[in-house]
Amino acid sequence: MSEGTMQRAVKRDLGAPPTPFGQWGNDRRDQREQRARGLRRAVVCAAAVPVMLIAAGCSSDSGSGDKAADDSGTKSSASSSASPSPTVQAAAYKSIPDACKVLGKKTLEDLAPKAKSGKKGSSDDASTRASCSWSSLDNNGVKGSQFRWLNVSLLRFESDVTRGSGEELAQAYYETQVQDAKSVSGAKSLKSEPVAGVGDQATAVRYDLKKKEGSFKQETVVARVENVVVTLDYNGAGLAGEKTPSADTLNKLAQKAVKEVVAAVAEANDGGSAGTPSSAPSKSASKSPSGSASKAASSSPSKSAAKKS
Repeated sequence: MSEGTMQRAVKRDLGAPPTPFGQWGNDRRDQREQRARGLRRAVVCAAAVPVMLIAAGCSSDSGSGDKAADDSGTKSSASSSASPSPTVQAAAYKSIPDACKVLGKKTLEDLAPKAKSGKKGSSDDASTRASCSWSSLDNNGVKGSQFRWLNVSLLRFESDVTRGSGEELAQAYYETQVQDAKSVSGAKSLKSEPVAGVGDQATAVRYDLKKKEGSFKQETVVARVENVVVTLDYNGAGLAGEKTPSADTLNKLAQKAVKEVVAAVAEANDGGSAGTPSSAPSKSASKSPSGSASKAASSSPSKSAAKKS
């Protein structure tokens, strides 16, 4: 072998890679498979992206529809469950008469024979509160004098959605007036009895009261007709040696007078029946509360009667 041939053979041997040819082929095949797998993953991911977007869009649309349905259901439920506005039974009587005109001439002559005219009480609302008083002094000179004092008070209550119907408010005030008449300081020989045939309910309270002017006989009759309360105070005394009037006589006169007042209240309201207790409640509903009657209820006519005695 020539030297040149041998050198070429050596260079060929030295230039051969240390790894056999078969391993080269395996490495290249592995690389191709890795590249193929990477390409497949890329294709799969690329294909998956639109699907995910479509799914997300559907999910979003479905949620919006459910929320809208829920909102609609909530609003419907709220509107159906909303409670109606409160109402209250309307007051039967809308006005009261002039307190100085509720008694006839004959009745006034029996109760206060020397009274010239009635004295009208102050009122901030004549449709809810009114009063009138009469004072009579029959002077018999050295034989003494007969004194009489009469007071009629009317108080009407309007229905109020927060406080109750006019009839309920009048009922509560009626009970307060009766209790006040029974609680006068210094009252002696106190008696109380129901009065039949006067409005819806009525009570007469009588007692004796000693004053510096003499011994007084006091009669208080409280009556309720629908949403109006009538309080009649009547007292009498024999002064300067005159005989003290009979309590029974005063009681009879007071009850007669209160019947006339109750009838006048009914007449002032289109002639409604007021002589006997009512069996039917007021019919319509009212939305206009009245505050003046509740303010007036704080003043007690029976207490003022005790002061006048």
